[in-house]
Amino acid sequence: MSAEVPYWRLSAFYFSYFGLLGSMLPFWGLYLREQGFSLSEIGQLMAILVGTKLVAPNVWGWLADHTGKRMRIIRIGALLALMIFGFMFTEPAFWGMALVMAGFSFFWNAILPQFEVVTLRHLHTATEQYSRIRVWGSVGFVIAVVGLGWFFERASLQILPAILLGLLALIVISSFSVGSPPGQRGNRGSLSSFLQELRAPQPILFFSICFLLQISHGPYYTFFSIYLEDFGYSKTLIGWLWALGVIAEIVVFLIVHRMFERFSVRGLATACLVLAALRWLVTGLFPENLPIILVAQISHAATFGIFHAIAMHLIHQYFSTAASGQGQAMYSALSFGAGGAIGAFLSGFIVENWGGSMAYFMAAGVAMAAAVLALALSTHSSYRVSHDGTQSA
Repeated sequence: MSAEVPYWRLSAFYFSYFGLLGSMLPFWGLYLREQGFSLSEIGQLMAILVGTKLVAPNVWGWLADHTGKRMRIIRIGALLALMIFGFMFTEPAFWGMALVMAGFSFFWNAILPQFEVVTLRHLHTATEQYSRIRVWGSVGFVIAVVGLGWFFERASLQILPAILLGLLALIVISSFSVGSPPGQRGNRGSLSSFLQELRAPQPILFFSICFLLQISHGPYYTFFSIYLEDFGYSKTLIGWLWALGVIAEIVVFLIVHRMFERFSVRGLATACLVLAALRWLVTGLFPENLPIILVAQISHAATFGIFHAIAMHLIHQYFSTAASGQGQAMYSALSFGAGGAIGAFLSGFIVENWGGSMAYFMAAGVAMAAAVLALALSTHSSYRVSHDGTQSA
């Protein structure tokens, strides 16, 4: 890692950001149920949480590319997310909760895609080293899910909002420790140039695959903890199961750059998606079989870890420097935003009416559809992006 790359400062941001995610994903649904919300309402609220990714990253991505003030925009977003989340302590009813979650997540969801751009620009041509920084986000996630799983066996979930507020404060602090990448100030991007690059067949295909994959994650991100708790799993064990998936992800982040040298993007992506379909299928069929659930969680290394690294690799290839922020924003909006919101909403409806297992069967079918689309991806395993943003294989 080059001495010019602010490795630890970049890593600290990922650590705090995903520490917040690790505190929220496994336990927010449980908190909402303890607050008296129905399963359908929980699905709707979680859809709002991820649905703001459909709009927010694109708005902030355009602003960042247009103004060139990417780090300033990240800091503003982190501060506003912190301020709005403070209204959570008013203990709002459904519509108040929906409003607070929409406002907080609009800014929280907007900052990560822009920070991904900052990280990749600090790395310059050494983008294969991205996973060594991003892995600290996974470490933060693991510490959060394991620590809070143990903690909430002994303490009330009512303290969760205070923990999340503290982590938001850490995100703000870490954002002020990272400077803009050298030589990147004032790089103006236009919407027309971004749309021209987006219209190419491969980006459209890949974003469609990402969209379907995140729909398939809907039952997992929204109801996995509730699903397991209903089958008698303790909060501590639930925390460890979430952590296991991310520990596997950490391992793969450390070696995934070697996979790009040995395997094609198409082969890797297809394998990840087939594994996702199998993961959701066995989760729906065998929820009480701990060894099978353990194996399913380990497959998170592929269904998220490898696939996310593929996404970073391809977005860096597909879009020029001037449009990179909007490229990251589109990835976040279509996959985690639109796909995540639809997945959460559908999951809430299915779980409420037909049970958790049926939601995972739906997820398996959607993931397999994405695997079929992946067969049409380019077979190139590696690309290089020149300084002016042009692509070469």
